[in-house]
Amino acid sequence: MPKLPSYDVIIIGAGPAGYVCAIRCAQLGMKVACVEKGKTLGGTCLNVGCIPSKALLQASEKYEEAQNHLGAFGVKVGKVALDLKAMMGHKDAVVDSNTKGIEYLFKKNKITRIEGTATIEGAGSVSVDGKSYNTTNIIIATGSDVVSLPNIDIDEKQIVSSTGALALPKVPKTMTVIGGGVIGLELGTVWSRLGTKVTVVEYMDKILPGADEEVSKEMLKILKKQGMNFKLSTKVMSAKAMKAGVELSLEPAAGGKAEKVKADIVLVAVGRKAYTDGLGLDKIGVERDKLGRILTDETFESSVEGIFAIGDVIVGPMLAHKAEDEGVVLAEMLSGQTGHIDYNLIPGVVYTQPEISQIGKTEQQLKADGVEYKIGKFPYMANGRARDERNGWFC
Repeated sequence: MPKLPSYDVIIIGAGPAGYVCAIRCAQLGMKVACVEKGKTLGGTCLNVGCIPSKALLQASEKYEEAQNHLGAFGVKVGKVALDLKAMMGHKDAVVDSNTKGIEYLFKKNKITRIEGTATIEGAGSVSVDGKSYNTTNIIIATGSDVVSLPNIDIDEKQIVSSTGALALPKVPKTMTVIGGGVIGLELGTVWSRLGTKVTVVEYMDKILPGADEEVSKEMLKILKKQGMNFKLSTKVMSAKAMKAGVELSLEPAAGGKAEKVKADIVLVAVGRKAYTDGLGLDKIGVERDKLGRILTDETFESSVEGIFAIGDVIVGPMLAHKAEDEGVVLAEMLSGQTGHIDYNLIPGVVYTQPEISQIGKTEQQLKADGVEYKIGKFPYMANGRARDERNGWFC
């Protein structure tokens, strides 16, 4: 009987958590394999998330600036035209460059890449499309998937997730964004700059629910000034794709009379969920919470010895840099070193214009915790460098 391939570590998933952990494990002398079912490495972040969205945010900002604001700087331009195909080509080139960079790092660090779908057979054994591999440690880093709503079927054509919104073939006249969080506002901003009439529907009474309340209020004013529309405290009851556009049924979050609205494209951006189904976790006794996230201890080990989890599949913010840090810390702990992450100090950024960044607890959270604090403020428009760079056009 042929001997099964054996490794010190097999990592399932090649997103920010998985590929960073794989590289660090290899650097620390471990024999590493990484299983990825996608054709390219990098996971959601590099392929259909953080990287392509930032490429389109940058490109659309350049278009908006050339079309409406360069004159204020003394730069005269002729008629500005959008080449959406070229803009998407820029986005695709950025993605390709990043994913190939991960391939290079895998080869450089002698990491075995296994393409296929993994199932965990038990502690120390992983099956990929029917072929078994032995390992001392298994690390689950399968990331997250989009969340939809009842009575809404995402077809990635008329009703799209963030994935579909990054690859629309033409600029829609109208778009309804369901969800006023980071993803909804960033992608709504992209298409608004390119000429789409964007309306954001949010169940809460404010946008960016996790942000400081004052920041949330100011951002709402700025985005309205930039041309985006908002329906707050509003619930989406259904969205139905039709021959021409999508019909949505909305009603006040507190209850009341429903209304019908139409849009060419509907973007569902109501959050993400841990991608842990299909791994065989229940069969082998790996415990999960009601949201499907894997329960781990302070060393990222699950309820089954030798099986670990990091990134979006465990409790915590679904952020690439959080996942990467967990990958590094886990790799170092497996090699006998110590590691620590302060989850109160994970930065968050919204890449609208202006960009928003925050770290630590908000004022509202400090109040709720009974913690004394001091407030410091400085108006952006009073900063000389800011005036030089932007001339105040987004304020």
